[in-house]
Amino acid sequence: MLGLALLCIGFNYRRHAAETGAAIPQRPVLFMKSPRAVQDPEAPIELPTALASHQVDYEAELAVVIGRRCKNVGVDEALGAVLGYTCANDVSARDWQKRPELGGGQWCRGKSFDTFAPLGPVLVSAADLPDPQALAISTHLNGERLQHGHISDMIFSVAEIIAFLSGSTTLLPGTVILTGTPEGVGMAADPPRWLKPGDLVEVTIEGIGTLRNPVVAEGVGG
Repeated sequence: MLGLALLCIGFNYRRHAAETGAAIPQRPVLFMKSPRAVQDPEAPIELPTALASHQVDYEAELAVVIGRRCKNVGVDEALGAVLGYTCANDVSARDWQKRPELGGGQWCRGKSFDTFAPLGPVLVSAADLPDPQALAISTHLNGERLQHGHISDMIFSVAEIIAFLSGSTTLLPGTVILTGTPEGVGMAADPPRWLKPGDLVEVTIEGIGTLRNPVVAEGVGG
């Protein structure tokens, strides 16, 4: 999987757009994460210390893994390109994402630190999840449920996302697509809920399972 595309869609749940004050997009909002952001289940999310962030957030997401080379696929055939589905956590350093003096205004820096894309715990085949829109999704932080939504709240469905991303662009087998997060992110809480060392983040999607990752501070110099 490393070295292939990790494509992500922002503001793709109506209630999440509402909680952040964002307008409903007319087309999927695309950004990318570095392949080195991928992290295993049960392995730690590392809070950046060399390029320090004090506003690291969680985002539960459905991840789609492409199973065959495809380009310009229609919505009605898009799910046929899917190998399977898993849980993802689109970990986000909001200060690096948003503050202009840190390079904010584009999302890649704040989304691409090492370990900022945990995936797992299993890949469920597309055949076993024929309707990816019919699933509940949630995040628990230290046992407290902070996100709880339903994938039917997506603005753009999985099939619509694949059709859009494959437009004039070849998607290769192994491409991972993160499809957006429901309401309840730490940034929108009052006061905000930022990740800290010692936390445990659990992303659960119905029919797939639970992705668990502890949180630690980055060890510099390794």
